[in-house]
Amino acid sequence: MSNPRTIVGVIPARLASVRLPRKPLRLICGYPMIAWVYARARAARELSDLLVATDSDEILEWCRSLRIPAAMTSPAHRSGTERILEVVARRVKEGTGADIYVNIQGDEPMVDIEHISLLIQPFLEDSSTQVSTLKVRLEPAEAPAPDRVKVVTDSRGNALYFSRNVLPYHRDAPPDAAYFKHLGFYAYSAAALERYRTLRPGPLEAAEHLEQLRFLENGVSIAVRETTKDTLSVDSEDDLRKVEQLFREAGLTFPG
Repeated sequence: MSNPRTIVGVIPARLASVRLPRKPLRLICGYPMIAWVYARARAARELSDLLVATDSDEILEWCRSLRIPAAMTSPAHRSGTERILEVVARRVKEGTGADIYVNIQGDEPMVDIEHISLLIQPFLEDSSTQVSTLKVRLEPAEAPAPDRVKVVTDSRGNALYFSRNVLPYHRDAPPDAAYFKHLGFYAYSAAALERYRTLRPGPLEAAEHLEQLRFLENGVSIAVRETTKDTLSVDSEDDLRKVEQLFREAGLTFPG
């Protein structure tokens, strides 16, 4: 797949959030978070198409008012991946299926074109690539935090494991211990998504509450690329304020 025909970006977004109610529609510098995610991801030239996949009439109407392509999906989905699967099935039925689908979480307003380029890179380098994701260096002091998902990779850059626990565990605690945080962006081949559709959660996924482990538990490789651009997933009022502060300090204006 040296020259994929189509790469479609999908932004899963649901209105019901326990930790931050109405999260996708919360304002950052005057614009809904979902609009920031879409506008920043849209700048990636690799994407043939980009849309929001939601289960909310209100998010759908907001998207339409901002001229953001959006699709209604079932409220029964338990994850963004399941929501994307519905989009895939619909596009295949309509004859608009893609070679690669990029999962851009709706609570990642700091998404950057570098993130999307790095996700696509493994597919361009190796036609057998099934799934890709990202990592960023993590300060050792942050490694014990369970909300910082850690990842370790093999010598070829494929994921060995993801965990909420410290990973790897340095028995002798060397001062230069290296840790990497997993960033929740993914790219999947169409075949990998169809495979995921047939799989059931395994014991590791159940233990860690990390859906990417479903691929690893079933022998599906995940290529991991390193970025220097960290992001802040918005899960709380504090996160919302931090992102707005970062945007203002950087002098960012809405790229609409």
